[in-house]
Amino acid sequence: MNIKEVNFFHSLIVFIGLFGLIALGMFVLDKQLHIVLFLAVIWVACNAWLLGFDYLSIREMMSAAISRALPAFYIFLLIGLVIAALMKSGTVATLIYYGLDWLSPQWFLPVGFILCALMSLLTGTSWGTVGTLGVVFIVMAEALGIPLYWAAGMIVSGATFGDKMSPISDTTNLAAMSCETDLYAHIRSMLMTTGPTFLLVLVVFTLVGHNFSVTVDSLNQAQNIQRALSELFNLNPLVTLWPVLVLGILSYRKFAAEISMTSCVLVAVIIALLFQGQSIQEVTNALWSNSQADTGIKNVDDLLGRGGLFAMAWTLLLAFIAVALGGILQGAGFVLALLDGLIKRIKSTGSVVASTIVTGLLTVAAMSEAYIAIILNSELYKKLYADRGIDAAVLSRSAEEGTTLMSPLIPWSTAGAFYAATLGVTVVEYAPYALLNLLNPLVAVLFAFLGVAIIKKQ
Repeated sequence: MNIKEVNFFHSLIVFIGLFGLIALGMFVLDKQLHIVLFLAVIWVACNAWLLGFDYLSIREMMSAAISRALPAFYIFLLIGLVIAALMKSGTVATLIYYGLDWLSPQWFLPVGFILCALMSLLTGTSWGTVGTLGVVFIVMAEALGIPLYWAAGMIVSGATFGDKMSPISDTTNLAAMSCETDLYAHIRSMLMTTGPTFLLVLVVFTLVGHNFSVTVDSLNQAQNIQRALSELFNLNPLVTLWPVLVLGILSYRKFAAEISMTSCVLVAVIIALLFQGQSIQEVTNALWSNSQADTGIKNVDDLLGRGGLFAMAWTLLLAFIAVALGGILQGAGFVLALLDGLIKRIKSTGSVVASTIVTGLLTVAAMSEAYIAIILNSELYKKLYADRGIDAAVLSRSAEEGTTLMSPLIPWSTAGAFYAATLGVTVVEYAPYALLNLLNPLVAVLFAFLGVAIIKKQ
């Protein structure tokens, strides 16, 4: 094959066409993202063919990207099983029942934010947090009369904070490794920008939350939900909370996410069979495709019917196509050409940090996966940071602020698609309220231009 080297302007045209197609799907074609991404694959593949790549080479690019993303796909499927199992075991019902007793509308956002952050910090997984606590908080928000977009934004903010800051998080370890810096130096560096942002977001959530008030309707709805749950399940927390405890303990002890989640499912299934009196057929059917309950309260019936392998099909297929698209963009050199053209225009230290974050966002948007974006950004900027005497921990921090934080705000990314499917709130709806994800990169850029939290090489 006679392969041409892609230049900056060709790459720019490819990305303009790509984002134009995605915008068409989001705002004109009723969010039919699967079809739009399929058309985007054809668009990018044709441009790769113009460079001299043949069909087999293009297919290999897609296959290689999908192979790298397989661990995320496994987590997708396991989350579906975890949610269904926690529904049948009464774990979710227990958390909602007792949560409605002590969590008031005024404190819902700040307390929920802290709890989601703590769980994600302890387990190292934002997906596990959203799939467990997140589901609980969404239903509680409905019962308390809190707008779901605020609740979803709070959940994503808390879960992402913990995932970003946890020493057992895969993205945290990957960023430190890719930038060749110490893990705890990386975390200390992130704390300089994420810590102040966390406090700022906590204050905002507290102020917003105090505008929410208890109404007679919300009190009646909460009591009706508690009554319905108590009639449907045995709600002894000493039994029903064991699946969550197992998930948390194994995650904290650094077991692989697949092992932790599988153990959670098995414990939940045992509780569903022996404690809740579910039949084997009911439980296995739910693990494949859960069905609505019959309490007479629609939001409770919808909640208890969530989960199962089949429920993850929409999200999994979207992620599959998006990752394949990213494989061509990377393999044919379009991403590198675009980012290299941007890097050449960098002048100040503030611009270095801002560019790292922006290119992280562009890479996640193009490739739909934070893992690849972290590695790529680290390699692109490593020499630039070293030449300017900036410590690698600042690079690793900036790489995460442009990828780990931004991925949940992109509808076709693996994280965005998963959160939307799990919470039942679209990315477009919750993104303006995911305050930590939005503000942390802005705080980091502001600090960089002011010369604050810029660690110099020793």
